[in-house]
Amino acid sequence: MTGLDFEEMLDIARKHRILIGSLVGIGVSFAAMRRYFAGGVCRSKARLDGKTVIITGANTGIGKETAIDLASRGAKVILACRDVMRAERAATDILKKSNNQNVVVKIVDLASLDSIRKFADNINKSEPKIDILINNAGIMMCPYWKTQDGFEMQFGVNHLGHFLLTNLLLDKIKSSAPARIINVSSRAHTRTDKLDFDDLNSEKNYNSMAAYRQSKLANVLFTRELSRRLQGTNVTANSLHPGVVDTELTRYLPQSVPFYFRILFAPIIYIIGKTPLQGAQTTIYCAVEESLANVTGKYFSDCAIKEESKAAQEDEAAKKLWEVSEKLVGLRK
Repeated sequence: MTGLDFEEMLDIARKHRILIGSLVGIGVSFAAMRRYFAGGVCRSKARLDGKTVIITGANTGIGKETAIDLASRGAKVILACRDVMRAERAATDILKKSNNQNVVVKIVDLASLDSIRKFADNINKSEPKIDILINNAGIMMCPYWKTQDGFEMQFGVNHLGHFLLTNLLLDKIKSSAPARIINVSSRAHTRTDKLDFDDLNSEKNYNSMAAYRQSKLANVLFTRELSRRLQGTNVTANSLHPGVVDTELTRYLPQSVPFYFRILFAPIIYIIGKTPLQGAQTTIYCAVEESLANVTGKYFSDCAIKEESKAAQEDEAAKKLWEVSEKLVGLRK
């Protein structure tokens, strides 16, 4: 081997060392960012033996991860889902992972007021109590669809469906006190200035993202008014933002977001996005954290109380939404 060859090899080794060092640095930075954006973690070890939990949309995503966690704590978990086959498959997986045989599937379609009434009637007759109700199911940025009762799909499912469900189960929940109601909202609610009471069904000008934001603002306002009405009952009501989570909730994004936009921002979303388990932490926290026993009417993110938007703090808007919703779902004429 000549001296020149040896020097070249050293030079190559140095370059490789720099390259490897750079790659390691990038990897460490990437891992650190992933940990940062993973958000808060529920540290509570509280058991839920003897408790009954209902979770809507529990067959996938953060709903399923929430079900696994609460079942692991000993709770009877009722999976309130629309698709019976997917729900049964999820129940089998949840049972296996939680080692809890008390996982039950009950069918409800939140896009149908009739289905919600039948589900609630079944629960009220068959269940002696409801300790925790988690309104988790949702739909995001879908095409302009309507529910069976003629409501814009996102407002109808995300808000009205859960509004009716909660009200129909409310007497049972009150009789089970201390109890908790948890509404999964989104930080998207901060991106709209107010509810458009003149166009709640988005019939005048439909924009999928605007409709989603409105439905999420409705979640927080509903929680605010619900907590006010529940004062003195020992039933709490809180809402939350789970984070940017990689779940089936984004299934309609390809129809709503330009292809080039998705390609450009995919790496960023991957870094800041949470796994379903990470996204479920705040829901779990609100459901089990002992220090929240008397905390109500609050909005959470990353397992901590955060300030909701100004629009979500308007008591008159919350009261009006409640009254309008009562009429829309047939609770009041």
